[in-house]
Amino acid sequence: MIVLVTGGARSGKSTFAEKYAAHLGQAGVYIATAQAFDEELQERVARHRERRQQSAFCWETIEEPHALADVIRSLGQQDELAQKQAVVVVDCLIVWLTNWLIQYEQERAFERTLAQVDELVAAVQDFPGTILFVTNEVGDGLVPEYPLGRMFRDLAGLMNQRMAAVADQVFLLTAGIPLEIKSRAFRF
Repeated sequence: MIVLVTGGARSGKSTFAEKYAAHLGQAGVYIATAQAFDEELQERVARHRERRQQSAFCWETIEEPHALADVIRSLGQQDELAQKQAVVVVDCLIVWLTNWLIQYEQERAFERTLAQVDELVAAVQDFPGTILFVTNEVGDGLVPEYPLGRMFRDLAGLMNQRMAAVADQVFLLTAGIPLEIKSRAFRF
């Protein structure tokens, strides 16, 4: 099962994804995509890690800023994951997308980053277990003034659309309240 959890900044997406994972499985694998380059982000990562450690749910954390598709393929091949009835949470797709966009900024960034998105979508579709993705809605605001900002907004929108298309469930969070906007039962 593929679940996409989206919403604005500080809307409660990560907390909801962690609680939903605990509801769905017996253990969790948390794939963190952030690269903590500054003190503020290091503190944010520490708070997320501490919250998971304080829960009654058993989490294993994998830090991977780029090779997300490879990690998902590898986890999908592990019998141990199925035996533990483990649920995978990826937090956050927007950070992962940013990591690639920054890496490719000077060389065909749009096409190369979108290719990474397509590789991830393919890996997810082959994943045999339950996986939850946390992402942000970034297109609800103003049009960015600079080209890289517009490229980021466009790529984020395309990535979220492609992930939502393959997801069995999609939740939109606002003010900590989840609203299921796509269910496994609803199909065109």
